[in-house]
Amino acid sequence: MSLRDAARAVRENAYVPYSHYKVGAALRTPSGNVYVGCNVENVAYPEGTCAEAGAIAAMVAAGETEIAEAYVIADAEHPVPPCGGCRQKLAEFARRDVVVTLATVDGAEQPVTVAELLPGAFSKSHMERV
Repeated sequence: MSLRDAARAVRENAYVPYSHYKVGAALRTPSGNVYVGCNVENVAYPEGTCAEAGAIAAMVAAGETEIAEAYVIADAEHPVPPCGGCRQKLAEFARRDVVVTLATVDGAEQPVTVAELLPGAFSKSHMERV
Protein backbone atom coordinates (compact mmCIF):
# COMPACT_ATOMS: atom_id res chain seq x y z
CA MET A 1 0.00 0.00 0.00
CA SER A 2 1.30 3.46 -0.86
CA LEU A 3 1.75 6.09 1.84
CA ARG A 4 -0.98 8.10 0.16
CA ASP A 5 -3.43 5.19 0.33
CA ALA A 6 -2.49 4.42 3.94
CA ALA A 7 -2.90 8.06 5.03
CA ARG A 8 -6.16 8.41 3.12
CA ALA A 9 -7.59 5.23 4.69
CA VAL A 10 -6.63 6.06 8.29
CA ARG A 11 -7.96 9.61 7.87
CA GLU A 12 -11.45 8.11 7.75
CA ASN A 13 -10.96 6.87 11.34
CA ALA A 14 -10.25 10.34 12.71
CA TYR A 15 -12.26 11.24 15.82
CA VAL A 16 -13.25 14.85 15.14
CA PRO A 17 -16.68 15.57 16.66
CA TYR A 18 -15.78 19.23 17.29
CA SER A 19 -13.84 20.50 14.28
CA HIS A 20 -14.99 17.87 11.76
CA TYR A 21 -11.48 18.28 10.27
CA LYS A 22 -10.06 14.82 9.53
CA VAL A 23 -6.32 14.37 9.05
CA GLY A 24 -4.42 11.18 8.27
CA ALA A 25 -0.68 10.54 8.37
CA ALA A 26 1.49 7.66 7.20
CA LEU A 27 5.20 7.16 7.84
CA ARG A 28 7.60 4.74 6.20
CA THR A 29 10.71 3.65 8.06
CA PRO A 30 14.00 2.53 6.51
CA SER A 31 12.89 -1.08 7.11
CA GLY A 32 9.91 -0.46 4.79
CA ASN A 33 7.29 -0.68 7.53
CA VAL A 34 4.41 1.80 7.39
CA TYR A 35 2.81 3.34 10.48
CA VAL A 36 -0.36 5.41 10.43
CA GLY A 37 -2.17 7.88 12.65
CA CYS A 38 -5.23 10.08 12.58
CA ASN A 39 -6.20 13.08 14.64
CA VAL A 40 -8.15 12.42 17.83
CA GLU A 41 -9.93 15.39 19.39
CA ASN A 42 -10.93 15.85 22.99
CA VAL A 43 -13.53 18.23 24.37
CA ALA A 44 -10.80 19.56 26.70
CA TYR A 45 -8.66 21.33 24.10
CA PRO A 46 -5.68 20.98 23.60
CA GLU A 47 -5.71 17.42 24.87
CA GLY A 48 -6.22 15.93 21.41
CA THR A 49 -3.61 14.17 19.31
CA CYS A 50 -2.48 15.12 15.83
CA ALA A 51 -2.30 12.52 13.07
CA GLU A 52 1.47 12.87 12.76
CA ALA A 53 1.95 12.38 16.50
CA GLY A 54 -0.24 9.26 16.42
CA ALA A 55 1.76 7.75 13.56
CA ILE A 56 5.04 8.52 15.33
CA ALA A 57 3.74 6.94 18.54
CA ALA A 58 2.75 3.78 16.63
CA MET A 59 6.22 3.66 15.05
CA VAL A 60 8.00 4.00 18.39
CA ALA A 61 5.66 1.49 20.05
CA ALA A 62 6.68 -1.00 17.33
CA GLY A 63 10.34 -0.45 18.22
CA GLU A 64 11.39 1.81 15.33
CA THR A 65 12.78 5.32 15.67
CA GLU A 66 13.57 6.61 12.18
CA ILE A 67 11.27 8.10 9.56
CA ALA A 68 12.36 7.70 5.94
CA GLU A 69 9.31 9.34 4.36
CA ALA A 70 6.00 10.85 5.51
CA TYR A 71 2.63 11.70 3.97
CA VAL A 72 -0.07 13.89 5.54
CA ILE A 73 -3.53 14.33 4.02
CA ALA A 74 -6.43 16.60 4.95
CA ASP A 75 -9.66 17.79 3.38
CA ALA A 76 -8.55 21.33 2.64
CA GLU A 77 -8.33 23.62 -0.37
CA HIS A 78 -4.51 23.51 -0.28
CA PRO A 79 -2.03 21.07 1.29
CA VAL A 80 -1.81 21.78 5.02
CA PRO A 81 1.51 21.75 6.89
CA PRO A 82 1.86 20.07 10.29
CA CYS A 83 1.45 22.19 13.41
CA GLY A 84 4.59 23.44 15.14
CA GLY A 85 4.62 20.61 17.66
CA CYS A 86 4.37 17.97 14.95
CA ARG A 87 7.13 19.65 12.96
CA GLN A 88 9.37 19.25 15.99
CA LYS A 89 8.23 15.63 16.45
CA LEU A 90 9.03 14.86 12.79
CA ALA A 91 12.45 16.51 13.21
CA GLU A 92 13.13 14.25 16.21
CA PHE A 93 12.83 11.09 14.11
CA ALA A 94 13.70 12.18 10.56
CA ARG A 95 16.84 13.54 8.94
CA ARG A 96 16.55 17.07 7.63
CA ASP A 97 16.39 15.85 3.99
CA VAL A 98 13.45 13.48 4.58
CA VAL A 99 10.48 14.32 2.37
CA VAL A 100 7.09 15.01 3.94
CA THR A 101 4.34 15.14 1.32
CA LEU A 102 1.46 17.43 2.25
CA ALA A 103 -1.73 16.53 0.39
CA THR A 104 -5.43 17.18 -0.04
CA VAL A 105 -8.11 14.54 -0.57
CA ASP A 106 -8.66 16.09 -4.01
CA GLY A 107 -5.15 15.08 -5.11
CA ALA A 108 -3.03 18.20 -4.67
CA GLU A 109 0.41 17.37 -3.28
CA GLN A 110 3.27 19.49 -1.99
CA PRO A 111 6.49 17.67 -1.11
CA VAL A 112 8.71 19.48 1.41
CA THR A 113 11.68 18.44 3.47
CA VAL A 114 11.81 18.36 7.25
CA ALA A 115 14.38 21.19 7.05
CA GLU A 116 11.91 23.30 5.05
CA LEU A 117 9.15 22.59 7.58
CA LEU A 118 11.32 23.49 10.56
CA PRO A 119 14.43 25.53 9.80
CA GLY A 120 16.60 25.92 12.85
CA ALA A 121 15.01 22.91 14.57
CA PHE A 122 15.85 22.31 18.20
CA SER A 123 17.92 19.10 18.29
CA LYS A 124 19.85 16.87 20.64
CA SER A 125 22.99 18.85 19.79
CA HIS A 126 21.41 21.76 21.70
CA MET A 127 21.31 19.57 24.80
CA GLU A 128 25.05 18.82 24.76
CA ARG A 129 27.21 20.75 27.14
CA VAL A 130 30.55 22.09 26.07
